[in-house]
Amino acid sequence: MKRILVVRTDRVGDVVTITPVLRALRNYFMGSFIGTLTNSNSVHVLTNNPNVDVMIEDDFSKGSFFNVVREIRSYKFTDALLMLPTERAAYQLFFAGIRNRIGVGRKLYEVITFMKSVSRGGYYPARHEADYNMDLARKLGVKCDDLRREIFLTEPELDEGERIVSNAGSTKDKFRIAFHIGNGGSAPNWSETKYLHLLKLILEKFNDRNISILLTSREMSKEFLSEILTLNDDRVINITNEFTDLRQLIKVYSTVNLAIGPSTGPMHIADALCKPVIAIFCSRNIDSPARWGMGNPEAVNIQVSDEHCKNCCSPDKEICDIENGILPEDVLKKVEDAINRSK
Repeated sequence: MKRILVVRTDRVGDVVTITPVLRALRNYFMGSFIGTLTNSNSVHVLTNNPNVDVMIEDDFSKGSFFNVVREIRSYKFTDALLMLPTERAAYQLFFAGIRNRIGVGRKLYEVITFMKSVSRGGYYPARHEADYNMDLARKLGVKCDDLRREIFLTEPELDEGERIVSNAGSTKDKFRIAFHIGNGGSAPNWSETKYLHLLKLILEKFNDRNISILLTSREMSKEFLSEILTLNDDRVINITNEFTDLRQLIKVYSTVNLAIGPSTGPMHIADALCKPVIAIFCSRNIDSPARWGMGNPEAVNIQVSDEHCKNCCSPDKEICDIENGILPEDVLKKVEDAINRSK
């Protein structure tokens, strides 16, 4: 029986993209034991996932390195898939004694630890991150192109999400829009000014509609929140004080009718929950929808046009003019479509 450890220790959205791999491994290797190694925050993405038997966490502290090694070793894994190369995880897998280890590329520490590898081909042409992840499972013999991302919530968790949002002032009869403006600098993004413009457009357009806009980003500045207060509109609710960890944020997102934001973890969460999503992207290959786009049937990925990028972004694409490449009015049209579909 195979005992497989899937490793992805970076951001929330990245961990969401390994969920198709976990499902494929479970279906292909019937009776296998499947574990995951993630950081202590993104582990919440995998809670209650039926395709995971054990979740191992790494808090990245210096003293925990060999504690993680010992925990990994205790499960006697036969295979490990290191989805994105990190030196720490590569050595943890090596010291844990896992014989068949598969990584990405040929980093020096991968060579030193005799790790097998797959290539991402320089990301040209771009494929989705979930597909790149699946390449490692394919190296084990898995045959699968189903890249649907998924997150699992219990009925009590769904009920808790509803309580959190209702207590914050958004009752169940309202069309709830999760409005997330931050992404931790992981990809090009609008300014707060642009998001504020979009928010005002939504309030004006749907003045007679029973909507709630739930602000879910803890990166909102004091200036942005001050502007929100001046609107004096109880349809806008800052819900960031109502959840304490990522799992509770996931519960909140389970209640919404639409999520709006940049390429970031909460949009991937909404996507995995099969919620309508409107996400904005730049057009450079490494950050484009081709690699990070939302995939459920009701998701909309809005990308800076190639023409705008050619004329307004830097030649090396390191400086992206997403600020002017996507207009709030363009997003508003997609919001209107989503609301009309919900009728």
